[in-house]
Amino acid sequence: MLTSITPLDGRYDLSELSEFVSEYALIRLRVEIEIKYLIKLSNYKIIPKVSPGTLLSILYDFDLAEAEKVKLIESTTRHDVKAVEIYLRERVPPKIREFVHIGITSEDINNIAYRLMLQSTITIIIVPILQDILNNLVRAEEKPMLARTHGQAAAPTTWGHEMKVFHTRLKEEIRRLEWEICDLTGKFNGAVGNFYALKLAYPDIDWDKFSREFVNSFSLDYSSTTTQINPFEDIIVVFQNIQRINGILLDYVQDMWRYISDGWLKLKVEKNEVGSSTLPQKVNPIDFENAEGNLVLANGLAQTMIDKLYVSRLQRDLSNSTIMRNIGTLLGYCLVAYKSILSGMDRVSVDTEAMKKALEADYSIYAEALQVRMRKEGLHDAYDLIASRIKGKTFTKEEWDKLVRETEWLLP
Repeated sequence: MLTSITPLDGRYDLSELSEFVSEYALIRLRVEIEIKYLIKLSNYKIIPKVSPGTLLSILYDFDLAEAEKVKLIESTTRHDVKAVEIYLRERVPPKIREFVHIGITSEDINNIAYRLMLQSTITIIIVPILQDILNNLVRAEEKPMLARTHGQAAAPTTWGHEMKVFHTRLKEEIRRLEWEICDLTGKFNGAVGNFYALKLAYPDIDWDKFSREFVNSFSLDYSSTTTQINPFEDIIVVFQNIQRINGILLDYVQDMWRYISDGWLKLKVEKNEVGSSTLPQKVNPIDFENAEGNLVLANGLAQTMIDKLYVSRLQRDLSNSTIMRNIGTLLGYCLVAYKSILSGMDRVSVDTEAMKKALEADYSIYAEALQVRMRKEGLHDAYDLIASRIKGKTFTKEEWDKLVRETEWLLP
């Protein structure tokens, strides 16, 4: 929309994220957790018996219109989870109305909701697009090319090898991400983490067992020793993993930009695309540049969130609440970058002749092979001898062949 404040909502199409990280998605998750808590209480015979179907129908019927009702309540309460509680009190059977949100705190709801949000988004949206990038990397052809170290001509390599390096690095971090997203935790133990109100009201219930079963039902590990908040180390590990993935991709897009700049990669020309408002000839690597900018934004936001989430004053302060609301923003910047990378991959092709020309521009790139061979044959100080003859010079094929023949005369 032209009136949107951020490019994530206005410039880029990220509609697939709305189901998972929007305000509506968060409210719906809160409703789900509250309802399932009531069902659990009913199953334990702590509250009057109520049909699970009756309660689940509230969740199944929950749509944008119902979410708007919650937001209207919140405009008065100025408390998002309390708004959900008030909404549900009007929807559940009267006999259990007073048991909605009993003995728990908003963070019991939120810590589970945010982790479910993160888990589903990464599993359903982020990992698959990263796998698409992996698949593109592994298809790279074994075209001969010049390798550079310190930006200088170094030795021969192949395009396929260089892309395989990125593939290997990225594949390992994606594997770790899939593992870490399954290790997210949940807590459900009240205002300061010790069930004190529930234990006083219902001393015969094993609330630790109850809470463990409830948290595990969402496929989260149980966090048993907490304050009001569930410590964020599990989420921090995921954010750090995302940072490493983005760092690898940042390395990749900058290399691709350089290969395009050197003319080793050709960009597909789009008929109506404008590369410059004044230079008609321009075809720019805009996808890789766009990806670079959004990767930097994503990692910057991730670091800010990491630095804040380690700390919560005493048993809890509210400052982490607004931080956690930006999970969708972080993943949004990631998704924009990943989409741009895939688009860029689709638009480039290897210019075999340009790579061949760069390889043949200076045959001194074979100096490593020559000095290794000479050392193998027993030539004393082969490295220094060859360096003294070639450093700072450029060799044609004929000049290099001549040097090789001269060097062979020095063999013992």
